[in-house]
Amino acid sequence: MTTKEQIAEALEEIATLLELKEENPFKIRAYQNAARSIEAFGASFSDLQNQEALEKIPGIGKAIAAKISELATTGGLKFLEELRAEFPSAILELFSIPGLGSKKIKALYEQLKVSSIADLQAACESGRVAELPGFGETTQTKICNAIANRAKHAGSFQFGEIAAEAEQLRSDLAAHNNALQVSVAGSFRRRKEIVRDLDFIVASKSPDTITEFFCGHPFVEGLIARGPTKTSVRLKSGIQCDLRVVTNAEYPFALNYFTGSKEHNIVMRNRALNRGWTLNEYRLGPAPNLETKGRGDSPQSSVKSNKKATGGRSRSIASVKIPIIRDEAELYRALGLDFIPPELRENCGEFEAAESGKLPHLIELENLRGTFHCHTTASDGHNSLEEMVAAAQELGFEYIGIADHSRSSVQAHGLDFARLKVQQAQIRKLQSNLPDIRVFSGIECDILRDGALDFEDEILADLDFVVASVHSTFNLSEAEMTKRVIRAISNPFVTMLAHPTGRLLLKREGYAIDIPAVLDAAAETGTWIELNAAPKRLDLDWRWWPLAKEKGVRCVINPDAHRTARLQDLWFGIGAARKGWLTKEDVVNCLPLAKIEAELKAKRTSPSSRATSRDPVAKPLR
Repeated sequence: MTTKEQIAEALEEIATLLELKEENPFKIRAYQNAARSIEAFGASFSDLQNQEALEKIPGIGKAIAAKISELATTGGLKFLEELRAEFPSAILELFSIPGLGSKKIKALYEQLKVSSIADLQAACESGRVAELPGFGETTQTKICNAIANRAKHAGSFQFGEIAAEAEQLRSDLAAHNNALQVSVAGSFRRRKEIVRDLDFIVASKSPDTITEFFCGHPFVEGLIARGPTKTSVRLKSGIQCDLRVVTNAEYPFALNYFTGSKEHNIVMRNRALNRGWTLNEYRLGPAPNLETKGRGDSPQSSVKSNKKATGGRSRSIASVKIPIIRDEAELYRALGLDFIPPELRENCGEFEAAESGKLPHLIELENLRGTFHCHTTASDGHNSLEEMVAAAQELGFEYIGIADHSRSSVQAHGLDFARLKVQQAQIRKLQSNLPDIRVFSGIECDILRDGALDFEDEILADLDFVVASVHSTFNLSEAEMTKRVIRAISNPFVTMLAHPTGRLLLKREGYAIDIPAVLDAAAETGTWIELNAAPKRLDLDWRWWPLAKEKGVRCVINPDAHRTARLQDLWFGIGAARKGWLTKEDVVNCLPLAKIEAELKAKRTSPSSRATSRDPVAKPLR
């Protein structure tokens, strides 16, 4: 059965191939719009096969409806196959290289016979790309760097790319009759933004049946190695996945060990040794120097070795009592620690906090009362204002902030002044019929090269909130970029700074910027800093949040949602926030509606902000 997601992907591919053919832009846009409409389509699978039903969907005409029906009914589409036949199969890979659009790819293909990333790299290394009209040395260098960056990250995956697959596989293993306990361990459990493999830990009395089920799972593409208790496979997504089947008694030790991090595990083992124990992935037992039976060790050598392992305190086997461990919490207690959440296990201060009872009560997903930075079809979103608000209502939110792009984001169909006013009126009208959710009217306002904002203060003052973002000119020096951003957030009408480093994980490094200086400015001006929950961003990085918290900077977790489904990305943001030691008190959108309304007004009315409200470089109204 062809899913609506597969149909949407096919429509997007048609649009891309039509771009390569330089077809009519309106025809290309029609397929792109149809893909969006199908993604938001909520009817049954039979409706996807019904051409008449499809024609009633906004954005889908008769010709495209016929193609969707063919694809849903037969699982194939002749038109798409014919388009694919006109180009080498690997040419679509070129779209993954930043800076390459259809026109440049077409030129590379027609003039240099470049039809794959390998071809492109060879053409760059020989200098032929720089010779093409519209390219030049600078573009060639950027392409070379992008290809090198892509190779460097081969075998790495964004957490969000593999999360659904990992959770589904965990759920399927847990549903197996012979599975007693199941967890995903490793960097995935620690919520690292980049994951290189998946580790599944299963407690079972029947390892063979669990292993057989695992190897035969639909997600598995190929077997790497198989043993009695450890099996490695490659999933269809490309990621390696390791399964370890242990006993119930071994489970807490295996889960802890394979969760890591390596640095965390070293401290755990040392704490065990200081108590005369040895800790490994299967058990907690007497330190090796105490286990002398059958090894020919003399009592004297055992005592001498034991003094070294336990910090000079001599212990005997009889004096070492091994506690019973049934779960991870008991393991941490045995080592004199409060339970350390997996997200904090990076040896970055968690042991000192756990030993002194000062671990924070980390934020939970249910703590969020609303969110901001959501897009609609008014700019480059895939769902209407009404659909985005309805999706927020389904999540039980008290409020949602709509922030479409501003006019300088031409590629995102950014709003000019007139269209922004129309949207404000639409929000007011919609709000009049919504007693159970507040819809805040905002804008994602571009920060221009010199730090001025894309709209004048008079326009921004009429909004409920403003998200300030850098979307262009990433190549400034660190000093210039820092000055640019600080000038923008010093404006009293800027509520929050979005995706502060501009990074795209595994695709684009963040621009050069002095984050501590920006945090100082945010603390001084009362500007919130966004933790962008989109899995491709997770920006600001979790490593900066302890410093931000220390400086008194407030975090706002936003999905940067361009469609209703992306509101679910807040889950990724929560994982990153927990990894950054954040509590619900540190995150402003954990506040209820009445308090968030007050917070939105706070910066605008503070004396320090009013002093910076006049910006002589701001652009005129239009």
